[in-house]
Amino acid sequence: MNLSKNEEEQLKKFLNENPKTNFLQSPEWARVKKEWENEFIIIKDDNGEIKGTMSILLRKVPIFNRYIMYAPRGFVCDPHDKDTLQKLFDEARKIAKKYKAFIFKLDPDISADDEEFAKIIKELGIKTKKNIKNIKQVIQPKYVFRLNVKGKTEEELLKSFHEKTRYNIRLSSRKGVTVREGTKEDIKTFYDIMVATGKRDGFFIRPISYFERVYNEMGKEHVKILFAEYEGKPIATVLPILYGNKVWYLYGGSTNEHRNLMPTYLMQWEMIKWAVESKCDWYDFRGVSGFKDPKDPQYGVYKFKKGFNGDFIEFINEMYIVFNPVMNTIFNISQVFYNFIFKLKDKIQGKR
Repeated sequence: MNLSKNEEEQLKKFLNENPKTNFLQSPEWARVKKEWENEFIIIKDDNGEIKGTMSILLRKVPIFNRYIMYAPRGFVCDPHDKDTLQKLFDEARKIAKKYKAFIFKLDPDISADDEEFAKIIKELGIKTKKNIKNIKQVIQPKYVFRLNVKGKTEEELLKSFHEKTRYNIRLSSRKGVTVREGTKEDIKTFYDIMVATGKRDGFFIRPISYFERVYNEMGKEHVKILFAEYEGKPIATVLPILYGNKVWYLYGGSTNEHRNLMPTYLMQWEMIKWAVESKCDWYDFRGVSGFKDPKDPQYGVYKFKKGFNGDFIEFINEMYIVFNPVMNTIFNISQVFYNFIFKLKDKIQGKR
């Protein structure tokens, strides 16, 4: 549905007040993902008050001429309200028919141990992905650390961190590292640091236009760019997002110089303080490896975030509805073949 200005304001109010909110379900984020088409489902009660929403992104698959539907961290409602969930999925099926979609995927912000919710979605005929063996098999992080900051002071939180984490935060400040909030004009500096990090750690970095869009669409109310600086030069940066009752650590990186000054610890602490100042309930460190294996390439990230003593959360597996089984099977086979070809190409070129 196309939202009127009044409908969007109502929706934003609901999202900012709902404890299950997620920035990925916001109208602002739908505009960030402008390469996808977007449909919003809004369910209201008898008094006209919103009781459930779902933002669905839609993208046409080349050659197949059919759409994939995806609700990132969607829906937003009471996860045990079966009636609202039923209505949300009924509307999603109508959208699938409108776009001739062959599959609908979603990964709601629901913990894996929520047995009541698992029972409800089974009754509603929604399937969940099985046999997830690594973090590359999911779209959004399946495992995160979340720090409960509700009603807590900075002193209480700092005291709760692992001793080594506290030491590194203080060391960074003691060695002369300072923190500066950037502006739109600093996006290029942020991007350059992200590129350096991507090259060092071997992960993909989106184009600068994407980060500009995040900053512009989410607005100063929801997004910040922070820099850790040493002797007047930026040595680390982060881009957190504040929405409703949470702050998320979305992107971050560091230069190859002065990493011994522990600027990444100071950056995390600054984002946690923003969550406290904003009277949030949670600070979300985002994804970690859930397998806790020191041999895992992602173990260093897990160990780093664990030092802040947040709650380790496993989300429910991705959920899906297949509307065209034949088309979905063909698409999955084509994806496997596509990935094989690119891995082979990288190996031939000596990238792996």
